[in-house]
Amino acid sequence: MICRFDDMQCKEIINVKTGCKLGYPDDIEFDTCTAKICKLIVYGKAKLFGLLGREEDFVIPWCDIEIIGQDTILVTCDFPSRTKNGKNFLKNLLK
Repeated sequence: MICRFDDMQCKEIINVKTGCKLGYPDDIEFDTCTAKICKLIVYGKAKLFGLLGREEDFVIPWCDIEIIGQDTILVTCDFPSRTKNGKNFLKNLLK
């Protein structure tokens, strides 16, 4: 299967170990000497429309990618799961 990066950006990345959705690939890192892809990068979610920065990015090494399917990319990584801090956000902001 031949796949362009434009096609990969539409595929959702799912961690097989935890079952969590990590997002969609935003960027790639490749080795210019060998012309091989080294990592997929998923940018962190924006906080307050990007005014307060972003959460941490997920950097997925190419060796952790198990399957690239039609709709999803399955990976096996040991990432901590992102927590939803919507309710605690205002409390932390007012402290």
